Amino acid sequence: MAHEKFKACIDACNACVTSCSHCAVACLQETDVKMMARCIALDMDCAAICALAAAAMARGSEHAKAICALCATICESCGDECAKHQMGHCQDCAKACRACAEACRKMVAAE
Repeated sequence: MAHEKFKACIDACNACVTSCSHCAVACLQETDVKMMARCIALDMDCAAICALAAAAMARGSEHAKAICALCATICESCGDECAKHQMGHCQDCAKACRACAEACRKMVAAE
């Protein structure tokens, strides 16, 4: 079953969805929300692509590898932005994004 073969990547994607969703909401509570605008936007993009990637892998989509390749790129971008901010939620999100990017790259490289 596809969902078992890609379990590690699906789990990393789902963890990233949670982390990015939390980060976006937490950024909206920061004193200088305008400074967090790019972080919030990337969090939303990243959460959306990670959810799509997890669903594509779970159902064995023929486009799962292409989606995961894009997911890795977006996760890396989001992780880089979050890493610029010292807040705990941003640092946690950066870690989740980087872990997801790595898992997606491994999935894409797998036979």
